[in-house]
This record gives sequence, structure tokens and C-alpha cells, in this order.
Amino acid sequence: MMLRYALQTVRDRKAGFLGAFVALLCAAALVTACGTLLETGLRGKIGTERYAATPVLVSADQNVHATTVKEKKGKTKTKHKAKPVAERAWLPATTVDTVRAVPGVERAVPELTFQAVPLLKGQGAATPSYGHAWTSAALTPFTIAEGRAPQTGGEVVVDRALAERAGLKAGSQLTVQATGEPKTYQVSGVAQGARGDLARQSSLFFSDAEAQRLAAREGQVSAIGVLPAPGVNAGELAGRVEQALRGTGAQVSTGDERGPVEFLDAAGARIKLVSMGGAMGGTSLLVAILVVVGTFALSVQQRYRELALLRAIAATPRQLRQLIGREALLVGLAAGVAGAVAGLPLAGWLHGRFVDSGVVPASLERTAGIFPMFAAVAASLLGAWAAARITGRRIARIRPAEALAEAAVERGRPRWMRTAFGLLLLAGGAVLVVVLGSLRTEPASTPVTFLAVVVLAGAVSLLGPLLVRGAAALLAGPLRLAGAGGHLATANLRGNATRMASAVTPLALLVGMTCTVLFITPTLGDAARTQAREGVRAEWVLAAQGPGVTPEAAERIRRTPGVAAATEIVHTSVRVGLTKYAAQGVTPAGLTRTWDPRVTGGTLAGFGDGDAAVSELAAEQLGLKPGSPLKLTLGDGTAVTLKVTAVYARGLGFGDLTLPHGLVAGHMDNPLAGSVLVATEPGADAGAVGREQLAAAVKGFPGVAVLSAADADRVRAERQDAGAEINLLAMGLVLAFTAIAVVNTLAMSTAERVREFAMLRLAGAKRRQVRGMLRAEALAVVLIGVVLGSGIALAVLTAFSVGMTGAAAPAVLPVAYAGVVGVAGLLALAATSLPGRVALRVRPVDVATAKA
Repeated sequence: MMLRYALQTVRDRKAGFLGAFVALLCAAALVTACGTLLETGLRGKIGTERYAATPVLVSADQNVHATTVKEKKGKTKTKHKAKPVAERAWLPATTVDTVRAVPGVERAVPELTFQAVPLLKGQGAATPSYGHAWTSAALTPFTIAEGRAPQTGGEVVVDRALAERAGLKAGSQLTVQATGEPKTYQVSGVAQGARGDLARQSSLFFSDAEAQRLAAREGQVSAIGVLPAPGVNAGELAGRVEQALRGTGAQVSTGDERGPVEFLDAAGARIKLVSMGGAMGGTSLLVAILVVVGTFALSVQQRYRELALLRAIAATPRQLRQLIGREALLVGLAAGVAGAVAGLPLAGWLHGRFVDSGVVPASLERTAGIFPMFAAVAASLLGAWAAARITGRRIARIRPAEALAEAAVERGRPRWMRTAFGLLLLAGGAVLVVVLGSLRTEPASTPVTFLAVVVLAGAVSLLGPLLVRGAAALLAGPLRLAGAGGHLATANLRGNATRMASAVTPLALLVGMTCTVLFITPTLGDAARTQAREGVRAEWVLAAQGPGVTPEAAERIRRTPGVAAATEIVHTSVRVGLTKYAAQGVTPAGLTRTWDPRVTGGTLAGFGDGDAAVSELAAEQLGLKPGSPLKLTLGDGTAVTLKVTAVYARGLGFGDLTLPHGLVAGHMDNPLAGSVLVATEPGADAGAVGREQLAAAVKGFPGVAVLSAADADRVRAERQDAGAEINLLAMGLVLAFTAIAVVNTLAMSTAERVREFAMLRLAGAKRRQVRGMLRAEALAVVLIGVVLGSGIALAVLTAFSVGMTGAAAPAVLPVAYAGVVGVAGLLALAATSLPGRVALRVRPVDVATAKA
């Protein structure tokens, strides 16, 4: 029976349930989109291209492993953990002989994969480009379509897609930048793949000796392609190869497992996508709960008269709870299904934007499974039912006479339980802010940052009526200046504080969340830029606008008259245990002349091979001091032990670890310097060593620009802006959902006041006075929401700044902040004035004589 009544109620009160439907639909779409990203990170396919004709592939282990043993209550628990390294790990070349000796192997083809960028005039690198030895062409397979295979160190074969794009043919000249100095080759042939062109990379093939020289990995191979003998099952052969290589650290891959070996960036992006999707999904779910509960609270509040009448005609509390619950389930089911369907194209758009911005490589294919859709529908049903039960709890429990009284006049003060929970959330938010101020790593602080915003917004939601009444007392004077409309607005703020609070909450959440997203990256980035700017003592910087700055280019600069020192810098990440640290490799000669990281312990004098300098944060986390041994794993998985010679303060600007350039570059996929710091002699004439002189020294090296220290700082600022755009993109859906919630809540609140407006008109108020009241209310709501949201963002960003930079100096961009406030105000005014105009079109007499 209750289900039939619920269906009838939903059918007859479509407008009343529309706001709840929109909120749930957006929430379901958001959950589906975030869930799809999460599922893509967990199960997204990474298809192979280069190894399409290679059933079995042998590669090095791309992870660092650690085993922990814990004794608890007399039981021993052993945990094995693994974390990926940043660069490609390589195998000993002797592994090829071991694989060849396995029964059933027809061919074991050694593979070399290294950076090989064709330097084409007027063309950027459309796709990543890699070099290989021609003998490994069979792994795709590639065959010669034009010309012949490379036979000397001065010849190269290019794939057909690259040849067509660059206008190359047999006999053409092509300059290639690999891991060393650029070299010009003659194109001896054009190769085509048996399965068509490669979509996600370009392949250049060299003679075996030349490929070994360019790879700069003597005695090593990047992978081994295993071709089974006729009649040998690939799965069985993989098992034999794995058995033969047991204990060597080599890994054997078949089927879809080959893709992550080929596309290391895609394998790493999986972890990033899982982390990003989980963070977005968790934040989205918390925001959705807050918004949906608020929307249903407003919906039930608007039906207090109807529900009170049901109590007065003998409806039991149980029946009322069943009615409200079934209505919510019906709305939740319809909104959940619609939102789940709408979330799939939304997920596709978001994934495409991540690919375009370089966050996720195109080789990681999006997964569109049904699990996120089911999760979205389930979340909508559960959220709608829980929100309806929570918001309908009061009207279902009180006596019929009290229900009728509360339907006519809002309670004078909120229930003690609501206030108690609000204070509890406020205390929880304060604890999170304090904890945030002690976190010094970005992965730890970022989720706490957004959680603190949502928790504090939840406190605003519960304490909203009290906050609105307090604000009404402060705004009473200014609002009276608006005339009759201001007087009416003041009365509404005081007498309908709960309704007004339902509009303040999403506004405070929108302002708080948007300001946090916009200013969290500048807060950290500005501090890092300041440290880098103050720590770079060099007057000039060579910046790589292509693959990198070669050692010869840096040496040319060193030989330029008037140059005191030139420091080559490469960037990577290393692991100490399983913890990842940003690291840079620097050439030791003249280091103190170009670089000042503000050493607080030890010295950089004599820094060289076998030494390491660490930031204060890394020293604190790892228990290091000058003279301590530092065991770490380099980017390609090579373990080394160094001696700490210095501890420095400017870790944000230069990374947590500084290592010798030769050590780091020798274990990177791209060993070329990303930048070179150039310092001039103290007494050198500024005109003698200027941009033109340095540019002339590196004129023969493509992709190298000479920048002043100020220009280099502007480049860092541009990279920071790009990072901020990615953060905004990641959280953009949450912000859009919150903005929709603002409009939805205000529109619901205004549209249901038709009877109130009619009574005011019948009492003598003019239409413009009612519109003036609405504008004054909207401005008051915007002001309260902006102040509360700004306070939340300021508290959270200040704590984030204290933890990450050591100073309470959040970066607030005035223009961006003004834009946030302006957009919030426009949304509120539009969502209030448009429904208000529609409501005022109805004649007051018609409303007064209509059935309640």
C-alpha cells in the first residue's frame, strides 16, 4: 500500500521531487565517471604494438621489493610489497643464451629500446620515437617496403608512418638525437609492419653495432623476444622459460601482459589513475552525500504541511517512514539509472582530457565496465533512502498536533542533536586542519586537504540555522537600507533560518572547494619557485626545448671565455626502501658557483662520485646526517650506497636528493640534461658573456635555448600553471556538481514559495518589493556562503602551507578569487530571480483560493 501511495505522490508532485532527482542524477553520473577512471587504472588494457608477433617476452623486473615480518599475538605475519621504478630496467645480455637453451625456443631475439628522436624542421614530436637494432624487427614484424636494411653505422631504417609524415624515402638524410650527440644518417630503407602502422610510437632501426652504441648499455638488453618452434604451445613455453630464469629477477610475459613491458608510462599511469580516481571518487562521494542530504532535507521541509496532515489523520510514524523511504527509493532508482548512463560519456570525455594533457598516455585504453554503473545506482538508492530517513525522522516521531504547529511556523531553535553533531563535525574539521599542518609530503596532505573542506562544510550544514540567525543580526542594518524588500529579507533570514541555511551550505562548499583547488598548486608552487629562484646563483640557463642538452653542448659553454662554471642537471626519482623521492643529478665541477641550496649541515665542497646531498625533510624522514650511508635504488632498479655529505633547506625547489650527474644519467632512459646552469666569472664584463655569445657557442645543437635567470623563472611559472590546470580538470566535475547543487537548491527554495509571495501581494506588497526581497535574500545568502566558504578555504590552505612550506603563506590570486565570488553570486541571483519571476506571474487570488 505504501508503495502505491509513494508512486501516486511522486506522480502528483513531480516539481517537488525534481530537485532531489537532479541532485541524485548528478551524483550518480559523478560516481560512474570516477568509478570508470578507477576501473581503468585497475583493469585498463595496455595493448602491445612492437611485440605483436612475439608470443613470449622476457624483461627485467620493473619493481623494487620489500618484505616485512611482524609478530602479533604470537603469530608471524609476512608481507611482500612492490613499488615500480621510474626508468626502464635492463637485463644482462647473458640472459639471451639462457633463454636460447630452453627446449622449444626457435629464436631468442635480444631487444634494445632507447630514445631516438628525429629532428625534423617545423614538426614537433607527434608520437614518442624509439630506436632499435634491425635484428629485432622480427618481433613486430617489420619488413622492408622500400630500400634495404641498415648495414653500416651511418644508415637508418624508418617506419612507414614516419616516412610519410616527414617526407622521407630511401636515400634521404635524417638527423637523429638519441642518448648522445645528434648524428645525421642516410635513410637506407622504409619498413612496414605486418599489422599496419604503429599508432602510438615511431620506430627507427639501426645496425646492431650502432644500436648498441646509441643505447649506451654495454652488456645489457631491454627485453628478449621468444619465438616458439613450430607446434610448441606459447603458454607451455613461457612456463619453461620462467623455470629456467628462476632466481634471476627476470619476468616472463604473454598475452596482454606484454603491453606494460612495452609502454612503461602506461603501466605507471595505472597507479596514478587508481590514486586519482580513488581521490576524486572519495571526494565526490562525500560531496554528493552532503548535497543529497541537504536537498532531501529541503524537500521534506517543503512537505511538512502535507506530512503533518497525514499524522493528524492517524498515519503512524512507521507508515510515514515507509512512505518517505519508498518515495526516495523511486526517485533514487530513476535518477541512478539515468545518471549511470550519463556518466559513461562523461568518463570518456574526462579520460580524453587526461590523455590530451599528458596525464594518461593513449596506450592505456579506457575500460567501460558495468561495475561503476551498478555502484552508481546502488549509491543513489542508498543515499536517497538514508537522506530521506534522516530528514524525515523528526516529522515521523512527533505528535500530530506538534506536527501541524511546526508545519505552520519554523522551530525557534535547531534540535540539540543537530547542533551536537554539527559541533562534533566542527571539532573533527579542526583536528584535520591541525593534522594537515604537520604533514610534509604532497601524497599525504592532498587527500586530507579536501577531506577537511568537506567535513567543515558538513559542520556548516548542521550549524547553518544558528549561523544564518547570527548573520541576520549583523546584516539587519545594511539590509534595512534596501527599503521594504530589505525589511522582508531580514524577517525571512530570522524566521526561516533552516531554509536559508540549505542554500548557504552548497554555496559555502562551492567557494571553499573551488578556492582550495585553485590555490593549492600556487601555494606549493610559489614556495618551490621562490626556493629555486633564490638558490640558483647562475646568471644564465641553457634550457632543453627538445630531447635535452648534450654533454658536448655543455662543454662548449664551459670553454666560452668568461664562463666560470656550467652545471648539467637531470631529474628523475629514486626509491629509498619503497619510498619515492624526487632526485636530481648535477655535475660536481663548480657546483657551489652555480647553485646554493642553503646548506644547513655538512658541505658541498668536494662533492663528487659516491656522495649525496639530502633535503632537511629527507634527512628527518630517513634519520640521516652528514657522514651517514644512504642506500637507494636508482631509476632503473640499480641499488647503490652513497655517503651523505650535506643537508640543505631548499628541498621544495631542488628535490629531496641531489646525486652525482654521471651516476644518475647512466641509469636513465634519457640521460641528456634538462637544463644547464651557467655562471660567469666574477669580474667578467656583462657584455662579453651575454645571451648572444652563449647562443653562438651552442648554435650547432638543436633544441637548446639560452635563458636569463628571470626567463627560467617564468618558464617554471608556466609549468606550475599547467599543473594547476590538471588539478582543476581532475576536480572540475566535483566543482560542477557543487555549482549545480547551488542552483538546484536555490531554485527549489524559491519555486516553493508561491503561496508566501501571494500572501505578501494580498497584504499590499508590490511585485517589485517582493523581487527586491528576493534580491536582498540572495545577496545575504551569497555573502554568508562566501564568508564561510572563504574561511574554510583559508584555514585549510594555511594549514597546508604550514605543513608543506613551513610558513603560513597560502597563495591567493585576487583575480581568481574575485572570479569565484562573482560566479557564485551570479549563480545565486539567477537561481533566485528566474524562479521568483515565474512564481510572481500567478495571480495572488488564484493561489489563495487554490487547494493546499
